[in-house]
Amino acid sequence: MTGPLSTILGFGLFGVFCLALTEKILPVPPSHAMLLFLGMTAAPNGPTLAILLMVTTLASTTGCLVWYAVGRRIGFDRVDRLVERFGKYVFLRHATYRRLGQAYRRNHLRVSLLAQFIPTVRNYLPIAAGALCLPALPFTTATLLGATLWNAGFLTTGYLMRGSGRDSFTVGLRIIVIVVALETAFMLALRYGPAWRRRIKLVLG
Repeated sequence: MTGPLSTILGFGLFGVFCLALTEKILPVPPSHAMLLFLGMTAAPNGPTLAILLMVTTLASTTGCLVWYAVGRRIGFDRVDRLVERFGKYVFLRHATYRRLGQAYRRNHLRVSLLAQFIPTVRNYLPIAAGALCLPALPFTTATLLGATLWNAGFLTTGYLMRGSGRDSFTVGLRIIVIVVALETAFMLALRYGPAWRRRIKLVLG
């Protein structure tokens, strides 16, 4: 293993923490690819896998809290204008952001948990939580639980692939393709679902 990732991981758990934190601030590489990679290459045994889960989950939650603090600092109106102007550059449509923000108002615990399983949203929706001044402790608890489940799934999959005897790269690539397809379907449903429901109602009268 060579390249920037090997350099980062050469710093041990601190490098893993920095890698997971960076992914939360700017989702490059995608979290599922990074976690599969860590599970395959940096977890020689079960105890190490558990430590990786703890470190990456802590980093993911810390990254969410960074965005939460940003949202709380700059306020709802400015966040809304920033998403409207720049959201498209990070694949976050303004309409999607507003719908999720409305959902946050109705049930912030459930949305904070589910947000950890949605692409792009899992990185930037904490800004809305801060801008709406949602309680920090429930937000942190729900985010921690969601990040734990998300990270555990991919880390464990990568770890099991390590000793499976199969071509890890091919299997990992297939998993990433499936996850991306599911995420894309979810985002399309979120984007076009209301419009489709309105059209069906019009057709059915």
